[in-house]
Parts: sequence; C-alpha cells; structure tokens
Amino acid sequence: MKAIIINPIELLTSLLVIPSISKSEQEKSDFLVNFLKQHDCDVQRHKNNLFCFAKSYDENKPTLMLNSHMDTVRPSDSWTFPPYQPTLLDGRIIGLGANDAHASLVSLITVFLMLKDTEQSYNLLLAISAEEEISGVNGMESLLTVLPKIDFAIVGEPTQMNLAVAEKGLMVLDCVAKGQSGHAAREEGVNAIYKAIRDIEWFKHYQFEKESDLLGAVKMSVTMIQAGKQHNVVPDACAFTVDIRVNECYSNQQVFDIVKQYVEADVTPRSFRLNSSAIDLNHVFVKRFLSIKPTIFGSATLSDQTFMQFPSVKIGVGDSARSHTADEYIFISEIEEGIGLYKQLIDGLTLR
Repeated sequence: MKAIIINPIELLTSLLVIPSISKSEQEKSDFLVNFLKQHDCDVQRHKNNLFCFAKSYDENKPTLMLNSHMDTVRPSDSWTFPPYQPTLLDGRIIGLGANDAHASLVSLITVFLMLKDTEQSYNLLLAISAEEEISGVNGMESLLTVLPKIDFAIVGEPTQMNLAVAEKGLMVLDCVAKGQSGHAAREEGVNAIYKAIRDIEWFKHYQFEKESDLLGAVKMSVTMIQAGKQHNVVPDACAFTVDIRVNECYSNQQVFDIVKQYVEADVTPRSFRLNSSAIDLNHVFVKRFLSIKPTIFGSATLSDQTFMQFPSVKIGVGDSARSHTADEYIFISEIEEGIGLYKQLIDGLTLR
C-alpha cells in the first residue's frame, strides 16, 4: 500500500487559525474529522472528542492509545503577535496552542497515519480530547466511557520529548474560617481572619510524611483569600482557597483526611477526581525509551493522564515552560524530532 504522506507543519498552521478555547472546540473538531476522513480514517466523535483505530480492531490484542488535546487556554493581553494568525519567525511557529499541545497533536497524528496500515502486535488508537485545559467532564473523562479497554497510553504534552513517568495530582480546597462579627472600636467579636491565619500557617509549614523520588513532596499553596465588608466591622468569616499538588504516595482522599485532622476551618474539596499517576519503571515502553534517551522525570503539571486507570506516560514536543505564555511558539525542528522519536518508540513495540 502506498505510504501516506502529510505535511505536519501545514496541518499545524491550519489548526492554529481555528480558535478552540476549552468548551468551544466544535469548529476544530469538525476540521479534524474532515482531515482524518480524507486520510482514510474511520473517525468517531464523542461530544467534541475524536477517536479512530488503525486497521481493524482485534479484541485479542492489547490496545495502545496515542492522545493529545485540541483545546487551548484563552490568550492573554500580553500577546504581541496575533494569537490566531500563525507567524513563522527564525524557525519557530508562533501561535496560541502551538506548544501546548498542537505540536504534540500533529506529531501523533502524523505517526498514526504512518503506522495505521502496518501490522503491529497491538491495536493502535488515536484519541484527540477536548476540555483538557480545564479537566472538563466532557473531555477525556467522558471519552473513556465509550472506548474499549486500553492497555497503555502515550499522552502528548510538551516535555522536550523527555519521558514523564509520574504526574502530580491536583485537589483544590475551599476553606471558610468562622468567627463572630463585632465593632472594631471595641473588644467585640471573634476575628475570622485571625482564625484563618492559624490554618494558613499550617498549610504553609506542614510536611507530609511520604515523599516521592520522582515528584517530591505534596505541595500546598494558599492562593486566594477574601474577608470583611467594611473597615469597622470585625469579620465573621474568612474564605481562602488552597491548591494542593499530590504525589503518587497519596490519593486525594487521603490528603483531605489528613487536612481535616489539623485545620479548624470548614474545608470543602471541589473534587477528588484529579489524582496523581505513575508507571512501573520496568514497563516495556519505559525500558525501550531508556535504551534510546535516558531522561525520565516526574511532572508537576496535570494532564489527561489523571483520568487514565491504566499504564500511561507523558511525552511530547515543545517545552512546558512556554505553555500558557504570551507569544507561545514551537520550533519546526522540535516537531521533526518528535515525529521521529514517537515512531521509533512504538513501531514494533510489544506490550505483552
């Protein structure tokens, strides 16, 4: 069969002109449906998520999923280039989503098309997710409910094509310290801000017992605070928000249970959905990667891996430090490297 040839840079620039802020990916999803159909793919759609298998699906084979996301954050006011008009400059492509994660997306699509008609020991699945930037319920979490069993996944996020073998989870806590109002001129009331300060100091200094070689310690940061209605009234409530990045030694529920033992304020978790993940370093894919490029690490940033209850890794084109920044860019050479390494890693891979 004649090899399929696509131009990944042309695909990237075509994608970058289509806005796809989280929850508003329909136009980009439509484009990708048409693109994949034009390349002889039996693409399926679930909400704004897309998936397709290479050749025919064989339930007796394990399934390898290639995943990246199509959505982006909103462009900040600091952009000096048009965010939806790709700009080629000094070997770079500048545009919203170029680095996070459209470069990984087009690289994975390219490799999928290269391999979709070749015989492999696994079913090859391409899954393009929506709402990744907000960990939305209509993204990967929903898509997984309609997919068959998956044995291993590669998640395309900017890692400079180094291999993330663990990823921190996220839990956000909304806390309210309760006091009693009174006149600020007299010794009246119970100041909720002072009560909150004691809890905030605990969040600042508490050290969880278990630390990870890959992800370090659980990190807790108080990031928002609100109290008081006027200067002469002792506030009876002080609300504050805590961002907690959880290593693979704990579940979000376990961390919450520990917090509740020490904190006096009312504490409400927004969810327990976004847990950490890690893969066995003896996994065949990890060993194959290390035979090529000995650079593995633990990632502090969240991705769609958080919803994957099966072995997965994160590896992709670009640099995480550029993500969500003004004038985000990707080097063309990085895409070329990514395509080559992705193909080298999965072509002929044996998962069992």
